[in-house]
Amino acid sequence: MDTVGHAEDGIRTSVRGFLTTSALPLSGLASFEDEDSFLEKGILDSTGVLELVGYVEKEFGIRVEADEIVPDNLDSVAKLVKFIRAKTVKAGS
Repeated sequence: MDTVGHAEDGIRTSVRGFLTTSALPLSGLASFEDEDSFLEKGILDSTGVLELVGYVEKEFGIRVEADEIVPDNLDSVAKLVKFIRAKTVKAGS
């Protein structure tokens, strides 16, 4: 696996860990897939999204701008991994 794949696996593991400990118990779900919508599955509500943004900023050292808080970036593990990876690559260049 290349370094991008390793980086994405690390992001995925971290995000899933956060969601499993903070959001999943409140949702009543036992598990979820990487492509599952957080909003449609009831994993996150609007407050949960803000908590997720705070976690992402702290954990990955990136700034999530207000106009980036949209479902295309934050509504599944898969979308989050892509978003975080793009932001961290951009910040590193």
